[in-house]
Amino acid sequence: MIRLAVRVAAADAELVLAELLELAPSGIEERELPDGRIEYAVYGAPGELPALPEIEVAAGGAIVEIVTSVVDDDWDQQWKAFHRPVLIENAGRALRVRPPWEAADDGAEQIDLVVDPGQAFGTGAHATTRLCLELLLALEPSGACVDLGCGSGVLGIAAAKLGWAPVMAVDHEAESVDATIANAAANRVGVDAARFDLRRGGPAPTAPLVLANLLLPLLLDVAKVGFDGPRPQLMIASGLLSEQAEQVAEAFGSAHGLRELDRRSRGEWSALLLAASPSDP
Repeated sequence: MIRLAVRVAAADAELVLAELLELAPSGIEERELPDGRIEYAVYGAPGELPALPEIEVAAGGAIVEIVTSVVDDDWDQQWKAFHRPVLIENAGRALRVRPPWEAADDGAEQIDLVVDPGQAFGTGAHATTRLCLELLLALEPSGACVDLGCGSGVLGIAAAKLGWAPVMAVDHEAESVDATIANAAANRVGVDAARFDLRRGGPAPTAPLVLANLLLPLLLDVAKVGFDGPRPQLMIASGLLSEQAEQVAEAFGSAHGLRELDRRSRGEWSALLLAASPSDP
């Protein structure tokens, strides 16, 4: 069995991931390297893996390192071992995100959320997802929620488990919509998932709470194009390198009157909690 790994700078990581998923629909392993780069890996028999030129093109101009190695035939079990439960805590609440092959911790006072880490991005382990969940745990549910760019659905499902309703999730990838529907069913919560292209679909869906774990260009597109109804009262924006957070806060502040209430960081990543001012129209 062959392991093919693509290593890329964190700033280009999510863009490269989105492109690689087109070439490797069975799913991608992700880990952070000691030097701060992100490594994505796929497994397969010789002849089954994407060709190296395809990967270089998929990287979209980013500087990547491609490494191949031979692994034992029990790679599928190694892949499962890589995905471990993640515990997120904030404001006296705890949320445990786990893959389906890990048992629930029934004796603990925490919200259990099971996510199958298949093709869709988002298992709770990535820093941007963890930061969003930390901010979400501190909020008191007060109505509807929409998850923009839902990936596996982990953010929308967490919101539903915390009491936000109804919850809508959108993504331009059909695989992400399917994964969100399946993961919501596994968690016995209602999440209405649908395809929507944030770059070309016009104003973004809105709700009192908007969750947006996106790349910087997509966040700026949403700020520019706006929402298809009243502006959100609360918005969690992530997918950002720390030096990009101020730009996003200013974009939503000037265009929609959303002011920064909180900012959390982990490593080189940041997430923002934005809120509408009651005095603004």
